[in-house]
Amino acid sequence: MGGTEKAVGRARYAYRLRVSATALARLEGEWGRCRWLWNECVARAEKAHTEGEVCGPARLDGMLTRARAVTPWLAEGASVPQQQAIRDFAVSRGKALKDVKDRLPVNRRAGMPRHKKRRGSGPSLNYTRRGFRLKGGRLHLAGGIVLTVVWSRPLPAEPSSVRVYRDRVGHWYASFVVPTPIEPLPQTGAVIGIDWGVKETATTTSDRHDLPHPRHGFKAQQRLSRYDRMVARRKPKKGRAASKGYREAKRWRAKTYAKIARQRQDTARKWAKRVVRDHDVIAVEDFRPKFLARTTMARKAADAAIGTTKLALVEMGRKHGRDVRLVHPAHTTMDCAGCGARAKHALPLSERTYTCVACGAVFPRDKNSAYVMLARAGLNPAGVEGTRPSGAPLREAA
Repeated sequence: MGGTEKAVGRARYAYRLRVSATALARLEGEWGRCRWLWNECVARAEKAHTEGEVCGPARLDGMLTRARAVTPWLAEGASVPQQQAIRDFAVSRGKALKDVKDRLPVNRRAGMPRHKKRRGSGPSLNYTRRGFRLKGGRLHLAGGIVLTVVWSRPLPAEPSSVRVYRDRVGHWYASFVVPTPIEPLPQTGAVIGIDWGVKETATTTSDRHDLPHPRHGFKAQQRLSRYDRMVARRKPKKGRAASKGYREAKRWRAKTYAKIARQRQDTARKWAKRVVRDHDVIAVEDFRPKFLARTTMARKAADAAIGTTKLALVEMGRKHGRDVRLVHPAHTTMDCAGCGARAKHALPLSERTYTCVACGAVFPRDKNSAYVMLARAGLNPAGVEGTRPSGAPLREAA
């Protein structure tokens, strides 16, 4: 990076890996040790909870030291990924305990760490700076593991850590963490409010920036249904080994889902870049779509990829120095964007028009919610489509 650029955050850059048979055997061996260690941490934490003891990172680190001293199989592996497995477990458990302490609703809490099964969890190894190095365009990991990286783009800076993992299709990737500088965009003097939905993924105060439902999953449903039937027909009986046809059908299905995920991410990033480029301040509904998985709209909501789109918008705004304000979603469909009055009853989903009983204003339901985002974020723009007069100050959100 240049001397005038200032790193304000970190980003991940993922690259495909070419893994030889020797490297594959060593990676799977390292993952087996880390997985065993994770499961041991889960068991120790459950025992400590039952006995009313404290089980923090320091105690788990001591457990690792003693285990490596008496277990040759564990000591054969590198210590860096094993230490990172313990730290990841501590972070995961700490988040779950904090949610319980803060009395968050059960559906919003992070779950306690669970055991990782050999067949149900994909390999994932984390290495800090002292556990890897880049030499001659190849990735050298602690323990003598050498991997060939497919450099699809150059790294913008020296990486501080790397995560080596395998996806459901069977491809290996290296995800480097690097410092990222702000890339400011020209000021536009415009603001925008965004409301998430299922009929349209994003409804905004600007008609030009609405994001219609892309329906990537719906378009691939015929292929997915075919692979689902193939997997069901070829599923082995209990206690029998899986056939080659069963493994191939699962791989085809996984490749299709991976393609859909890439399509959703690509659509989200392109839309987010357009919104960030055209607006200085963005008021976004802090919507958590997880609860939709238990409704009749589960499939359509999953295909809308609201979480992916929201994350892409927040990250794009951070990258380009835009002011992204997350707005609490409670009662956004009940408040009037014109006068601020709140309806006595929530609108049913079938009612797509909002009519204010106080001022008589009539808005499309989602457009009204998008303008409510602006008001709650402290942005009361003059003019149409979220623009504000030149030189008008932006008020901070209340």
